[in-house]
Amino acid sequence: MPSFIWSLHPVVLLCLCACVLADPGDTPLLEGWQDVWLFRFFLNILGYATIIIPGYFLIGYFKRINYLETGRGLCFPVIKACVFGTDSKTPLLDDASVTARNEAESSSSARQAFKLIFCAVGLQGSYLTWGVLQERVMTRSYGGSETEGGGERFRDSQFLVFMNRILALTVAGLCCVVFKQPRHAAPMYKYSYASLSNILSSWCQYEALKYISFPTQVLAKASKVIPVMLMGKLVSHKSYEYWEYFTAVLISVGVSMFLLSSHTNKHPSTVTTFSGVIILAGYIVFDSFTSNWQDNLFKYKMSSVQMMFGVNLFSCLFTVGSLLEQGAFFESLAFMSRHSEFAFHAILLSICSACGQLFIFYTIAQFGAAVFTIIMTLRQAIAILLSCFLYGHAVTFVGGLGVAVVFLALFLRVYARSRMKKSSKRAAQPPVQKV
Repeated sequence: MPSFIWSLHPVVLLCLCACVLADPGDTPLLEGWQDVWLFRFFLNILGYATIIIPGYFLIGYFKRINYLETGRGLCFPVIKACVFGTDSKTPLLDDASVTARNEAESSSSARQAFKLIFCAVGLQGSYLTWGVLQERVMTRSYGGSETEGGGERFRDSQFLVFMNRILALTVAGLCCVVFKQPRHAAPMYKYSYASLSNILSSWCQYEALKYISFPTQVLAKASKVIPVMLMGKLVSHKSYEYWEYFTAVLISVGVSMFLLSSHTNKHPSTVTTFSGVIILAGYIVFDSFTSNWQDNLFKYKMSSVQMMFGVNLFSCLFTVGSLLEQGAFFESLAFMSRHSEFAFHAILLSICSACGQLFIFYTIAQFGAAVFTIIMTLRQAIAILLSCFLYGHAVTFVGGLGVAVVFLALFLRVYARSRMKKSSKRAAQPPVQKV
């Protein structure tokens, strides 16, 4: 008996740790120990492990037996694509974005203005709607009234991640079929790294809204440039300019001003708890890894749509496997059937996410990363104002000043980066010889 109890020791520690991380203000969100966020996080990890570990041993086995030389049969092309990839000499069609941008620059200014407005409205509409719906789904009840209360909350963030990914996978698959793509060269399993970190960051993003306000989350996302730089040094061994470090410090100062100006006597939905900060830190770390790993994957000369398809394919595989193992998949479908309003919100959330990704690719192809960053920075500022208006979040003067510092730093980054690119282009041009 003592040995049996000792074997349960790690589980007991995990539950105790989760209960400690669940702040006293979080108790209305929890109906039982299974709703503690840390427990659900590790449960999701175990679900993903049941797919990742067998896949890891299979990949090792095929490489060990030199399957490329010995393999035959119907499964050979599939295994080759998943484990080894293919040698591709085809140029990257996404480099056609440079050609598209050059053509755009030579087109009429009226047409360019229309395209820019189209991209800005598409990005703002997709992601502002997505942000409002995200806060609605995770912080409000369904089936009750605002005055009398009641109803039930949807609690499974992983199901929302699955809903987003399955639609994005469908859209990316259709784009791959309709539009010409370069020959795919990367081993498919390499997408799983970015996919795992992507679904974990998305889960943290949804889950954090149970414990922090939406404006706090938006500011934290704006400040992720700091961990992205750190992860870039670790993963890709990148070096950065002095102005990048300066703006990163400005961003951290602005975020600190906003967070320290929050008071616990505000509306409960605006309170930032310790659990929320931990989950938000997890989101930033996972998201930083995702972007850096995807940068490394682009060396295989794939298109952005192929990247979108590969990452979302593994995301659907991981999330649906974990949901089925936990029994949460059919529970979420039952919640959908009980609350048609939630079903509408979940589907619209997925549509906004998928359309937003397409607008990202189109905007970068037409106008470049600098214009895209400006549009998305403005979107974050508008999202904070919209959330405060719709859900009653209060922001103090110091907090507002912190928000202004953050967005000033972001605009400085965009300006400095564009100046650096222009100066490098001028330096690359051959000098004109005078006769």
